Amino acid sequence: FEVLMINGLTVMVIDDQRSMRSILRQLLTRAGVENVIEAGDGAAAMELLTKTHSKNKSESPDVILCDLHMEGMDGLQFSNEIRRSKDPRVAGIPILILTGEQDTFIHEVVEDAGVTKVLLKPISGEELGKEIEAAVGFVA
Repeated sequence: FEVLMINGLTVMVIDDQRSMRSILRQLLTRAGVENVIEAGDGAAAMELLTKTHSKNKSESPDVILCDLHMEGMDGLQFSNEIRRSKDPRVAGIPILILTGEQDTFIHEVVEDAGVTKVLLKPISGEELGKEIEAAVGFVA
């Protein structure tokens, strides 16, 4: 397993399934990410982001991993909210949508909402690490 250049990054994981958040946290840990912020849906994530930005910029995530289909605020609504944020530090955070959704039309709609990339579940830790590197601008 090659060492990726993503240690030191903070990653926000948004998924309404606790088990999926746990799996992603394990994959991220193996890829060298120690700072993981978790939220159970888009609304909770927005609350964390706005609270974080009013207090301390250093706690804000470098990249967001977000499920597409969630109760309450789903990944598409969340992405729209982020991109419309008045705070440029929030509006510019790369968003990777993780989904089991196979419909490419839905992928296109989500990408049109300003998502950095749509990734299909299941995903390996190595692939996830490479996608995070690409999203935050590291070149492997």
